[in-house]
Amino acid sequence: MSAASVLSSVYEGTRESNGVIQALLTDLYQITMAYAYWKSGKMDDRAIFDLFFRRNPFQGEFTLFAGLEECVKLLQNFRFSESDISYLRKVLPPHVEDEFFQYLSNMTANAVTLSAVDEGTVVFPKVPMITIEGPLAVVQLLETPLLNLINYASLVATNAMRFRLAAGQDKVLLEFGLRRAQGPDGGLSASRYCYMGGFDGTSNVLAGKMFGIPVKGTHAHAFVTSYRDLREVKCRNLFRKDNLEKVDFIDLCLVWQQKLSSILNFLVDQVSEGELAAFICYAQAFPDQMLALIDTYDVIKSGLPNFCTVAMALHELGYKPRGIRLDSGDLSYLSREVRKVFKLVANSFDVPWFERLTIVASNDINEDTIHSLNTQGHDIDCFGIGTHLVTCQKQPALGCVFKLVEVNDKPRMKLSEDVEKVTIPGRKKAYRLYGHDGTALVDLMLQPSEDPPSLGQRFLCRHPTMESKRAYVVPAEVQPLHHEYWKNGEVIRDLPNLTELRKKASKSLQTLRQDHKRTLNPTPYKVSVSSNLYTFIHDLWLESTPIGELC
Repeated sequence: MSAASVLSSVYEGTRESNGVIQALLTDLYQITMAYAYWKSGKMDDRAIFDLFFRRNPFQGEFTLFAGLEECVKLLQNFRFSESDISYLRKVLPPHVEDEFFQYLSNMTANAVTLSAVDEGTVVFPKVPMITIEGPLAVVQLLETPLLNLINYASLVATNAMRFRLAAGQDKVLLEFGLRRAQGPDGGLSASRYCYMGGFDGTSNVLAGKMFGIPVKGTHAHAFVTSYRDLREVKCRNLFRKDNLEKVDFIDLCLVWQQKLSSILNFLVDQVSEGELAAFICYAQAFPDQMLALIDTYDVIKSGLPNFCTVAMALHELGYKPRGIRLDSGDLSYLSREVRKVFKLVANSFDVPWFERLTIVASNDINEDTIHSLNTQGHDIDCFGIGTHLVTCQKQPALGCVFKLVEVNDKPRMKLSEDVEKVTIPGRKKAYRLYGHDGTALVDLMLQPSEDPPSLGQRFLCRHPTMESKRAYVVPAEVQPLHHEYWKNGEVIRDLPNLTELRKKASKSLQTLRQDHKRTLNPTPYKVSVSSNLYTFIHDLWLESTPIGELC
């Protein structure tokens, strides 16, 4: 069965699990470690792993957490099938004992507990997005699929949120990335998480069906170039919207072409007749949804006059076209010229709505393009964004890691000469502290035995590794960041639908100060630990670091 057919069958319902996500979707070294744990009798040691990232993507200072629902579904369906076991017998060395394969065949995630930040929440480096506790071998086997599910989802959702910030809340953002995405699953994931991050719709029809995302689209240059002249318009007629009177639509368009030629100052014999024919045919197919791609030949000399011709003919028959799309050229200049023409037509024929027709731009747009357009000035209402959005060209990976922090109630710590890679050991509780205006001030991690900060009381927050960085915080609100989602083989917390997650993401972003969200040199958001946890980290650090000897 092909990847596309697998995806279409397993995604028949929006809340079903993707069949590709399974226990065998892992790296071989996870299996070999599991065997070594089993062989040495450590497979049931109680282990805790944290999943987090070390640096925000896109040179920014926030990340949107996404992918949690798929992680929970992974736990629900985590098991090795008979065919999985048969395959592993072939790829593992022949000396691997039969009892290990029997152990794998009986394995589930029922003894695992998953705690996580709520999906759709803005998150920051070092704070675990997910904490997994359970038998060492089982949790180890979850590492790769969990990272796979979280890394891209959070990256592309964050990318979408940054595009939304760049464009502003008043612009429509459409995801057009399916043809450029990394395979069918990447395309579906991109559509889902871009919508969570603030996009308004997608061109991806399957994603629309599966996730309830609004589906949008017009036509391509191929549609325009497939017509040569008006003789190729096989049906000349269009019914009036109000009384269904049949009208020769080609003749009506030619009448409007003459009316507009002097007002818009174009030559009738210079516009592309094939383009006009294409627009007429598209208008006949979608008279109330007509949105034409006008840059196939020449925007100003042909595409725009031909659109206005057909649009005014539609208007005379009681229909309202939607607007135009620009897919090349100087988008700032062209969008403003198009708007001028729309206003001129509106004023000349007393059609006020005409000047408000939608202008869509879709020319390989990235975040920097939108910022540049904002600086130059433009009249674009809607951006269709593909390659730079779904492939995250600015940064191809988030870099989440999955680190062991405790075994059998004993903390574990990874050391490194790169201080950024030093892990925060042991069980932790995390809170977000807010100011009186509802602004997030700091994320704070504490040891399990510690009480959270009290409202209105001063609390010392310390940088996890830098001794001099510390500050007192007086919170007006304290929110726990982690909640249990999976325990004893059951989902124990509601999983919001995609629309709810989209609203949650927008609300979460609004709690950040503007300087954390700006594009150029954003202020880092503070992630801190309590004094007790700080001391614990550094004592264990010294205890775990070998002492050198000078000779």
